[in-house]
This record gives sequence, C-alpha cells and structure tokens, in this order.
Amino acid sequence: MASSPPPSAAELAPTSAAESQLSSLVYDISQNMQAAMDNMLKMINEIDHNSAGIMEEIEKSKDVVLQRKITLQEEKDHFQKAAFAVLDMLNTRDVS
Repeated sequence: MASSPPPSAAELAPTSAAESQLSSLVYDISQNMQAAMDNMLKMINEIDHNSAGIMEEIEKSKDVVLQRKITLQEEKDHFQKAAFAVLDMLNTRDVS
C-alpha cells in the first residue's frame, strides 16, 4: 500500500485562502441578511401601526355614516309627514 505524501504548505495555501474568502463571503451575506431582516421587521411594525390607525379611522367613519343615515331617515320621515299633512289639507278643502 502506497500512501500519498502529505500536502505541502504551497498546496495548502490556495485552499486556505479560498476557504478564508468563502468564509468572509458567507459572513458578509449573513450580515446583509440580518440587516435586511431588521429593516423588514421595522417596516412590518410601521405597517402594523399604520393599519391600526387606518382601522380606527374606518370605525369612526362607520359611526359617522350610521349617525348621518339615522338623521337622514328622521328628516325623510318628517318631510313625508309634512307632505301627507299638506295633501290631507288639500283633499279636505276640495271635499268641502
């Protein structure tokens, strides 16, 4: 059995340099991903905050619209009663 001689320092240097570069690249990518995830988390929190404010405004608007609908219905009923009263008076006058 013939065994191969151990690699020389000259043969290990390129491998070590490549591993170092690869390790550095992986570290840089990891740092960039962490920064991107932090930014996304900030944006998500801002969106959540803004959407809560929007939902609150929508609820307020619904309440205002409902109150306005009630007011308009009451005005409609009032005008209908007044119109029927006028028609009733005109019919009564025509009969006499």
